[in-house]
Amino acid sequence: MSAWFFYALLSALCAAFVSIFGKIGLSGLDSSAATAVRAVIMAVFLVGIVAAQGHITALPAVFADRKALLFIALSGIAGALSWLFYFMALKEGEVSKVAPIDKLSVVFAVILAYIIFNEQIRLLHGIAVTMIAVGGLILVIFP
Repeated sequence: MSAWFFYALLSALCAAFVSIFGKIGLSGLDSSAATAVRAVIMAVFLVGIVAAQGHITALPAVFADRKALLFIALSGIAGALSWLFYFMALKEGEVSKVAPIDKLSVVFAVILAYIIFNEQIRLLHGIAVTMIAVGGLILVIFP
């Protein structure tokens, strides 16, 4: 098994707990304020990880590369907006319905990768992506 696949599975498992813990934590709270607190905790945690790995010295290179920094900043803004909307959706909706719709990001990512990076979508991959889209919508439309 490739390392990327293992990391992707861990990402999916952790993301599942984000939904569960987030839904529990949002009870009686403003979703925007909760998202901001979550972001601060994430930042502190991640800086700690970078320090523990001995990669603090790599940070100046990120700030020195203006193009990379721009796109990393845009990625951060997109991620922050994603989590803001996700927590707003969790506050109002059921995890079993919000999470599948959120995973339509897979469909959007594949389409954008095709448009922006000219990544090829083979027939089988196209069918699978379509199944993800249809499956997510079925989970919400037909309770």
